[in-house]
Amino acid sequence: MRRLNRKKTLNLMRELDAFPKVPESYVETSTSGGTVSLIAFTTIAFLTIMEFTVYRDTWMKYEYEVDKDFTSKLRINIDITVAMRCQYVGADVLDLAETMVASADGLIYEPVIFDLSPQQKEWQRVLHLIQSRLQEEHSLQDVIFKSAFKSASTALPPREDNSLQSPDACRIHGHLYVNKVAGNFHITVGKAIPHPRGHAHLAALVSHDSYNFSHRIDHLSFGELIPGIINPLDGTEKIASDHNQMFQYFITIVPTKLHTYKISAETHQFSVTERERVINHAAGSHGVSGIFMKYDISSLMVTVTEEHMPFWQFLVRLCGIIGGIFSTTGILHGFGRFVAEIIFCRFRLSSHRSKSVPLLDGHTSNHLPLMTDSSTH
Repeated sequence: MRRLNRKKTLNLMRELDAFPKVPESYVETSTSGGTVSLIAFTTIAFLTIMEFTVYRDTWMKYEYEVDKDFTSKLRINIDITVAMRCQYVGADVLDLAETMVASADGLIYEPVIFDLSPQQKEWQRVLHLIQSRLQEEHSLQDVIFKSAFKSASTALPPREDNSLQSPDACRIHGHLYVNKVAGNFHITVGKAIPHPRGHAHLAALVSHDSYNFSHRIDHLSFGELIPGIINPLDGTEKIASDHNQMFQYFITIVPTKLHTYKISAETHQFSVTERERVINHAAGSHGVSGIFMKYDISSLMVTVTEEHMPFWQFLVRLCGIIGGIFSTTGILHGFGRFVAEIIFCRFRLSSHRSKSVPLLDGHTSNHLPLMTDSSTH
């Protein structure tokens, strides 16, 4: 009884077979079919390799939402070299709430030589090349995001030469925590002192001839410091053409949450517009000599997530490639064979008409004679 039920089950499964097997004796093969099959297998192999390459790769997904965090502090990472002695310059931040952040909280004033060594100049040249490529090809930013923490540090390398030249510049580096509102980070003449109506700088004690705000921005970023990320102002160098010169940078900051397979961090992207002018009160160009970075924070937050193709989607795309190529090549082969048969039939018909037999009355016969002379003997 069990054997009978098993036999019925097998027969039922055999009837449900959607892939009937054709005996090999009924299958007709041809040279053209073999050629098309070879082309199809080669195309499938090539597209499968390409699809596997796409499967292994990742891409960055950008999502936008309103930034509701107004209570946290904003970190500013600074590494700027000014072509003046450290006792002549002062750096501080003044935000829209009239809150002054003293530079002594996190900034270090280090006497250095303004001119770069050969190794440092090579670093600056490479950084300028990367910056120019980033402006032309914005998709490279995704590569930088994915390679964060894996690439080498973008900081200026230390000097490799032992120069006997005395320091003629001041490197201001470190970090500051400010309120998450628009503000103004500036470096100008004299040390900053608190004032009931804001703040002031002791510029009267500095000789006007010593003003020189030629500067180099080795690094400027906002938020968590992530090695490998290149910011828009990294490597920027400006040379002052006059003692009384103002350099302005108008910065728009966008809070960014970065989630990759390597890191998860909260940082900030920013765009910048630069402007510089000579201070000449007689000509109507008023202001204060120095370096001014006016920043504003966007109300939108960007979440950048590294994504990977799911394995099931890879299988579906792979099945689509294999099935699609087989179906397409089969259709093309059938159509080509049909066209070839029509052409050959017409060629045979024309050759058949050229062999017509003449009759005695001058007419021609399109039929071949039933017997030849040799057959009558």
